[in-house]
Amino acid sequence: MNNRQQSVFSLAVLVAALGYFVDIYDLLLFSIIRVPSLKSFGLNDDQVAKDGLFIINIQMLGLLVGGILWGVLGDKKGRLKVLFASIILYSLGNIANGFVQNVNQYALVRFITGIGLAGELGAGITLVTELLPKEKRGIATSFVAGIGLTGAVVAFFMKQIFVQPDNTGWRTCYFIGGGLGFLLLLLRVSVLESGMFKSVEKSNVSKGNFFMLFTNRTRIRKYLTAICIGLPNWYVIGILITFSKEFGAKMNIQGTVDPGKSVMFAYAAISIGDILIGFVSRWLKSRKQSLYIFYAITAIGIVWFFNLKGANVSELYMTCALLGFGTGFWAMFVTMAAEQFGTNIRATVATTVPNMVRGSLNLVSLLFVWLQVKTGNYLSAGWITGIVVFIIGLVSVFLSDETYHKDLDYIEGAAA
Repeated sequence: MNNRQQSVFSLAVLVAALGYFVDIYDLLLFSIIRVPSLKSFGLNDDQVAKDGLFIINIQMLGLLVGGILWGVLGDKKGRLKVLFASIILYSLGNIANGFVQNVNQYALVRFITGIGLAGELGAGITLVTELLPKEKRGIATSFVAGIGLTGAVVAFFMKQIFVQPDNTGWRTCYFIGGGLGFLLLLLRVSVLESGMFKSVEKSNVSKGNFFMLFTNRTRIRKYLTAICIGLPNWYVIGILITFSKEFGAKMNIQGTVDPGKSVMFAYAAISIGDILIGFVSRWLKSRKQSLYIFYAITAIGIVWFFNLKGANVSELYMTCALLGFGTGFWAMFVTMAAEQFGTNIRATVATTVPNMVRGSLNLVSLLFVWLQVKTGNYLSAGWITGIVVFIIGLVSVFLSDETYHKDLDYIEGAAA
């Protein structure tokens, strides 16, 4: 196969990394400018927290819908076509975000943008895993995520540059995201389609059949565990990091907590973790063992987070960095998902799995809110939610197949 000649630093890997960079910039931008953008609508602190959670849940719902849409199209029409179409949609969506005037408009446009954002990572990871040999694909996908996740850091600095004390200027950040997306299209012209997809495209096998994932017990188990492995990631990002300002107030943190800075510290560390885990996996020759290590680091970060009562704000940011480093397994769990399924439904899996995880934030949020009512305590609701999520994640890793040595050039049969 010609993938043996592909380098970790090939054009396909670079373009996938830059594409994910723009994806993460746009995806996390709302979390970073949530407070000033919503306050510019005249909302008070309680409304900012309530409506902010509503908008992020609507955005994640868009990712869930888009994950299925782009995944199916990725297997039917090709990985590159999905990359092109998804980036056009989320670039237009981000430009539209710069014109919203109220919460409902904001939520609607974030939903549309979320649909567009859903196609980027899965198509990119699928393309890279199919172009590179098995001994390189883990490092290559980690490189994609490591570079891509720095988009959140850039988004924070855009906020620092453009958002003013009177809560104006945040719209410019969205315009920049849309512009970056369209610039990226120029690079994509030179990237070649996956040879594995081309061979399957000419065959008569079922391609992009989402329901095939649920017609066989083994496939159901592999698909559901692949999703659940990623739950701790978005519990940390979607609950602890995004609402660090609210948690900080409950824990009497000394100093003003900037949730945008929390996101910046977390994602700077996530990018390091996502690169490192590729090397750890190669050293151990195991995807699962590397996940256990990073799960343990994340658990330590969560314990530290909920024991910050009265601490200085700088210690909170340090905790966010440790949490980010521990959750730097995003690319690894998506790679594992892609490696568990045949070429004819691989893009469907690799695209839907991360977006199912992002979409699951709606369920995690519901649990978090329900526990607030039951316990009457914001902090207790937070750590109990974390325990539930981590138990599900650990069990899922245990039940998953080891995929480090797996050859990917095969078809998923209807009766497999």
